[in-house]
Amino acid sequence: MRERIDCDVAIVGGGIVGGSAALFLRQAGLSVTLLERDWCGAKASGVNFGGVRRQGRPLEQLPLSQRAHAIWGRLPELLGTDVEYIRSGHLKLARSDADLDSLVAYRERTGGFGLGLEIIAGEEFRQRWPALGDRAVGGSLCPEDGHANPRLVSPAFARAAAALGADVREQTPVDRVEKDGDRFVLLAGDALEVRARFLLNTAGAWSLRVAEAFGETVPLESLHPNMAVTEPLPRFLDVNIGVEGGGVYGRQVPRGNMVVGGGRGFALDADRARPQRHAVMTLMQDAAELFPQLRHAHVIRCWTGVEGYTPDRNPVIGPSRTTPGLFHAFGFSGAGFQIGPGVGQTLAELVTTGTTAMPLEPFRIDRFPPIA
Repeated sequence: MRERIDCDVAIVGGGIVGGSAALFLRQAGLSVTLLERDWCGAKASGVNFGGVRRQGRPLEQLPLSQRAHAIWGRLPELLGTDVEYIRSGHLKLARSDADLDSLVAYRERTGGFGLGLEIIAGEEFRQRWPALGDRAVGGSLCPEDGHANPRLVSPAFARAAAALGADVREQTPVDRVEKDGDRFVLLAGDALEVRARFLLNTAGAWSLRVAEAFGETVPLESLHPNMAVTEPLPRFLDVNIGVEGGGVYGRQVPRGNMVVGGGRGFALDADRARPQRHAVMTLMQDAAELFPQLRHAHVIRCWTGVEGYTPDRNPVIGPSRTTPGLFHAFGFSGAGFQIGPGVGQTLAELVTTGTTAMPLEPFRIDRFPPIA
């Protein structure tokens, strides 16, 4: 016999955006059912690097990123746990004078957003971070950026939402979704039917399936981050590290393990991916140029996942252009972890008030040319 649930809001996808939206909607008093095909936070929200950074984002993302920054500062209050979140600072390294000029230009462009960027080079740079190798000539420090444990964050949002009364269903893939009058109808096999006034599409790399059910499409591509973590090492790094122009990023957790990322894994099928041996070897070689302490370190685990990327590397966020009551948030292109709670709060705002102060025009779902 099929179980039937009637609620105000149905959410497809239990990552950091879906979980935070569920929490904020429950705080607003709406009934919420969240459906996750796997475990909450098991996909992109749980396999990413864990960088919580505003620095380096395009300007159009910074209002949402600043909103998220305020939420990250309240995590113990919101979630009842700190999810290993540390405001360590984010240091973006320059490997050339041209890179340093680019960082200076970014600081000028973002001056109105309150990031507090500091350009540090030469002898001051060497004195502050003597453990970094000679490859870097300076960097840009965002003092209040940081990092967290992604395997803890999204499940914590889902648990907090459930504690406030959200109905969170894991291991519940949605097989069919449609609109019936003023209600969205979601079917999960023969076991469950959910009817809701509003639908949030936060299903990550699989969000296109929901969007296409309502006549909307996006050129969404699945890519696979390449990550590794070492054995515990003596502490040598107190900031989250990125590199101007991309390549390698790294952070050392309090117990001493060094988490590094760069390059790509490869797809096994549409739902799964695995690391590439050669990509992990290249990653560790490149990381050792920046962090000499890694030259003889043992890698104890490597991993990848499935992330949805758009052509312009900006997410899709906001209302459907075909179906009232449907809101999308996906395609974060490897950069959804920090901004996720701000997006979740914005989705809740759109549902409860019909509007938001956040500038969402750059993230419209219909901004791409039609797919032939």
